[in-house]
Amino acid sequence: MDTDICGPSIPKMMGAENETIHISNSGWSPVWVMDNLGVMSIQFMLPNKDDAIIWRGPKKNGLIKQFLKDVDWGELDLLLVDTPPGTSDEHLSVNSYLKESGIDGAIIVTTPNEVSLLDVRKEIDFCQKAGIKILGLVDNMAGFVCPKCTKESQVFEATSGGGKALSEEIGITYLGAVPLDPRIGMAGDYGESYFDSFPDSPACKAIKKVVTGVASQIALDTESLFPED
Repeated sequence: MDTDICGPSIPKMMGAENETIHISNSGWSPVWVMDNLGVMSIQFMLPNKDDAIIWRGPKKNGLIKQFLKDVDWGELDLLLVDTPPGTSDEHLSVNSYLKESGIDGAIIVTTPNEVSLLDVRKEIDFCQKAGIKILGLVDNMAGFVCPKCTKESQVFEATSGGGKALSEEIGITYLGAVPLDPRIGMAGDYGESYFDSFPDSPACKAIKKVVTGVASQIALDTESLFPED
């Protein structure tokens, strides 16, 4: 569920940018990009994909409520909510509307540099005050691994120790570091699976480690996550 109302990018990354939402007697139908993966985003509702969404808090809150109430999700194994950076109306709405059904937790994503960590500290504080369990922290773009020589260079220098040091300081799980790979961005641009295209890349292996770490905290069978491995 894409709750980045003003910057919806999930449909593009999923290769579903030109899809629209269908309405049935049971409500809105999510766009199914795979048999077991449905997506809901305001991007599917825009007459023009480049239209700006200039909304204040109440309209954002109303749409998020509709995504949860009026969308025929069917029987879900997981509901993954993508939120914009920061601690804004979207985060408050998701926490409020899902509180009774229970939120398994939040995954915090940062880059190793201190400027990013400044914002992440606020997001962690938000989760703690809202009573949301933090499943762990991920360092994204943590070093660049050359695809030819496999040598790693630190692009965003961790001047204060990066996400790992912050995790140890606060006492939350450190899920791992995902190296910078331009092919991830390209896969998102073309709506293709980076996993399928580069299964043996360092970034792919790092992401799988993160997924396994999250799954172990919410009682998912980790052995069935990647049956092809």
